[in-house]
Amino acid sequence: MTSVVVEADGGSRGNPGPAGYGAVVWDSARRNVLAERREHLGVATNNVAEYRGLIAGLDAAREIGATRVSVRMDSKLVVEQMSGRWKVKHPDMIPLRARAADIAETFEYVDYTWIPRAENSHADRLANQAMDGEDSMLTGGESAPAPVAERPPWQSVSGAATRTVLLRHGQTALSVDKRYSGRGNPELTELGRAQAASAAGRIAVLGGIDAIVSSPLGRARETAEAVSRSTGVAVTTLDSLTETDFGSWEGLTFREVSERDPDLHGEWMSDTSVRPPGGESFDEVRERVRGARDSILRDYAGKTVVVVSHVTPIKTLLQFGLDVGPSILYRLHLDLASISIVDWFDDDAASVRLVNDTSYLWA
Repeated sequence: MTSVVVEADGGSRGNPGPAGYGAVVWDSARRNVLAERREHLGVATNNVAEYRGLIAGLDAAREIGATRVSVRMDSKLVVEQMSGRWKVKHPDMIPLRARAADIAETFEYVDYTWIPRAENSHADRLANQAMDGEDSMLTGGESAPAPVAERPPWQSVSGAATRTVLLRHGQTALSVDKRYSGRGNPELTELGRAQAASAAGRIAVLGGIDAIVSSPLGRARETAEAVSRSTGVAVTTLDSLTETDFGSWEGLTFREVSERDPDLHGEWMSDTSVRPPGGESFDEVRERVRGARDSILRDYAGKTVVVVSHVTPIKTLLQFGLDVGPSILYRLHLDLASISIVDWFDDDAASVRLVNDTSYLWA
């Protein structure tokens, strides 16, 4: 297999609204269909859906062994941005364009051509089927993924699941320098905004988001608003999801705190009951996060909730989900803009589905 033609399309009924994409891979003569893709994306914009269609088409072409690809789309924006003639300015588009470019680099040659919608009827039909809510299609490649909301087979308990999609905020200037960042309010950096947009795009693909609950701090709210734009779901804040109060250590590096308060810092690193000067202990954080979890499970029972927060609250929620001791706070690493997923059941069982996923951070 050498040369193929990829045609892709995406749409949104409402912009943003119910969205989906379609993609088809033809042989070089455009006589035989080699692969098809379609997927419902939940709530998203037209441009997000168009890019997702392109990514799916390029992925399908790579899977069947193509080395040269001619892309044909009726989206002028995608064609011009992928050709390098237009700049990518919208934060939601940056990671999508980057992902498509990464896949394109695996081929010997890729070109992009704009075509009228009438000439893109096959991909358009697939996209409309996806927007209508028809099952995702992957032909010519691997089979469609299994549903993710099922109870693990080893759990015999009953009850509907409440899913929490745990999202850490994007990068700030303090996180660049690895400084303690608790109750301060630094804004996201340019990369942090791109990370938030990328995570938001991934969450939109999950679909079925019922609520977004965020820490009130600016870096979390800004990340949550990116998810809101991608899903069309409003953001609610919950004070108990805020980060640890590091007191007088706020804004200092690990080394600076170790030199300033060596004994206290050493105790704090091994004992969750110890407070930083003027701050709060991890035990105190655990109790307010427990209250946040209980509130979310009460208010959104049986639904899917995106929880946008910080390192310590997310680690604490994972601690509850795993039913393990406080050592997880010191042993578990969570990246910026990472996603973890915990399912909670009304019979007090829980299932941790995902931890620290950053595979979508293409920018």
